[in-house]
Amino acid sequence: MKIYLGSDHRGFHLKEKIAKWLFEWGYGFTDLGAETYDEKDDYTKYASSVASLVGEDKNAIGILLCGSGVGVDVMANKFDGIRASIGIDAEQVRSGRKDDDMNILVIAAEHTEDHLTREMAKAFLETKFDGKPRHRRRLEEIAKIEKNN
Repeated sequence: MKIYLGSDHRGFHLKEKIAKWLFEWGYGFTDLGAETYDEKDDYTKYASSVASLVGEDKNAIGILLCGSGVGVDVMANKFDGIRASIGIDAEQVRSGRKDDDMNILVIAAEHTEDHLTREMAKAFLETKFDGKPRHRRRLEEIAKIEKNN
C-alpha cells in the first residue's frame, strides 16, 4: 500500500504530526508537501498531487489536510477514481473505508484535535473495503458517472 500526504499551510503542522505517527507505526509514505510552512500556498496544488497519484493506483491511499477540510475534499473529488471524505471520528472513517472504499482521508486541521486525528488516521490505515455485493454495485455506479463526465 502506498500512502501519500498533502497539506497547505493551514494543515501543515498537523500533517507533520501525522508523518511522525506513520513513521512510528512502521508505514512508508510520500509527503507531497508542503515541505515548509508558507502562509501564501494554495491547497489546490497539494490536493491535486495526492489525488492524481491515488487515482492512478488502486493500491494507493492519501491523507489531505487544510483548515476546514472542504477545499482539499472538493479538489480531490474532481479526479476520477477518488473517494475522498472529511473524517469526523474513527468509527465514521472505518465505515467509509469498509462500505465505500474511501481512498483519501480528509482532515479539517483547524477543527480536529490531535488525538482524534491520530485515531482517524489509524482507522483509515487499518480498515479494508469489505467488498460486499451492494458496496461493489455502488462503486460501479460511481465509475459509470465518472466515465460519462
